[in-house]
Amino acid sequence: MIFMIVLPATGHAAITESTHINLDGQELALPASGQVETVNGTVMVPLRVIVEQLGYKVGWSNRTQTATIKQGKTTLQLAAGSHTATVDDKAIDLPEAPLLQNGTTLVPLRFISENTGTTVKWDNTAKTVYLTTPKKVVTPAKGNPTDTTTTADTADQSALQAISFSDSRLTVTLNGTASPKYSALTNPNRIVLDLPKTAFSESFLNGKVMNLGNVGKVDVTGDPDVAGIRYSLFSNEPSTVRVVMDLNNAQKYKVINNNKGVVIVELDGAVKPSSTITNGNGTANNGNTQVSSNPNTSTDPVVVTNPDGSTSTDPNSDPTATPTDTPSKAVPVTPSSGPGKDGKKLVVIDAGHGGKDSGAISITGKYEKNFTLPVVLKIQALLEQEPDIDFVLTRSDDSYPTLPDRVKVANDLNADVFVSIHGNSTTSAVSPSGTEMYYSRSSSLTLAQIVHKHVVAALGLSDRGIHQKSLHVTRETTMPAILIEAGYLSNPTDEALMYTDAFQEQLAEAVVAGIKEYLGVS
Repeated sequence: MIFMIVLPATGHAAITESTHINLDGQELALPASGQVETVNGTVMVPLRVIVEQLGYKVGWSNRTQTATIKQGKTTLQLAAGSHTATVDDKAIDLPEAPLLQNGTTLVPLRFISENTGTTVKWDNTAKTVYLTTPKKVVTPAKGNPTDTTTTADTADQSALQAISFSDSRLTVTLNGTASPKYSALTNPNRIVLDLPKTAFSESFLNGKVMNLGNVGKVDVTGDPDVAGIRYSLFSNEPSTVRVVMDLNNAQKYKVINNNKGVVIVELDGAVKPSSTITNGNGTANNGNTQVSSNPNTSTDPVVVTNPDGSTSTDPNSDPTATPTDTPSKAVPVTPSSGPGKDGKKLVVIDAGHGGKDSGAISITGKYEKNFTLPVVLKIQALLEQEPDIDFVLTRSDDSYPTLPDRVKVANDLNADVFVSIHGNSTTSAVSPSGTEMYYSRSSSLTLAQIVHKHVVAALGLSDRGIHQKSLHVTRETTMPAILIEAGYLSNPTDEALMYTDAFQEQLAEAVVAGIKEYLGVS
């Protein structure tokens, strides 16, 4: 079976109502203080409840506020408030720091999944986390005839248990270990992961047949960088599983193999034209692969050196390759006259969502996209009165520019500032209220602080702080960039204000005032 984690909340911290954790079909008893939470989009779960059920021993140090988890020769350590954990003394970055809640330690669900070999699914409707432990490989009796069967059938062969994708990470879970080979190919852009001496487990196929030439797919929707994930039985002798990540744009990446049955491909941002990418053994590729700066130009086969010295030379050798997609149309923009000319500062203003993407749905059924666009049009009206500032809107109507499109507009124009307008939402029983500011790169912090100061003062909602988070539009832009969550559409008080002209005008005036202060424009 294929699992994908869908994170249910975008707020800073939310406690989901009547949450449940199900391990291999059995519901686990949760303490009152140990409910599932989401923190900045990361699912957090009670540590002890889960790992003890998986057979691990848990120790806790009050002095260092550190949890130690052991099973056999494996030792995991996490400290409350720290974004770094250790696995057998190797440092691992965490998406969110463990937190203490009334004596219960909550940790990122992804960390548990990756380091215990379990597969994970979050059911937002049932408010349930489903955990599945790897099943043992079925080894047929000797003398059975061989064919193109897909299940693992030898003692030294690993069985693929699950493929999942979340938070820019492809995670492949195996019953056994693997020595993956991997490469990045172009025309179309994709990352190819080969797992020698690996076959599909019966539980993964769920009764289906996967022979040579058959292709299965993992549905990936809404991700700006990944178009889809495909898998196939690449060869029989030896049995090799191939997993292909189709990309919307060339990406830097790294491959993590914990040698305990989990292989991860982690995307690490877009590749600039003619730059090198990670390849082979997880180190920087020293010129073996160059990404074409023109995706519409035919290129010779890319040569990639694999860890064992072998090479991949022909993109057409990928049995799951797809034709190059037609380039998307340029994003519709509304420029002022002569953007950024004659010493003027250039600002790009982004109305979040739009078109087919409604964004969050408010407590009374209104769309987030119908909040962000009026605010941006009010910002436009104010900026038109500023003689020293030019501006560009990523959208001025109910259209949907993709996230890469929005970034491309700002980067191609070499803008001075990028500001994205959004409305927040959460699925918690009692929604928080207030304004939040997000940035990705340290060079954007000053802009975030100045604009946040103006917005909080103007709107009068609770100040929920400034947060650093890896969001596509603030991460991939090359100028100072921020994303404003003006208020909570899931909060009845905030929502009642957010769709009024008065609130939107106050927000627009505050954003412009903050931009002017940051740019030093009087």
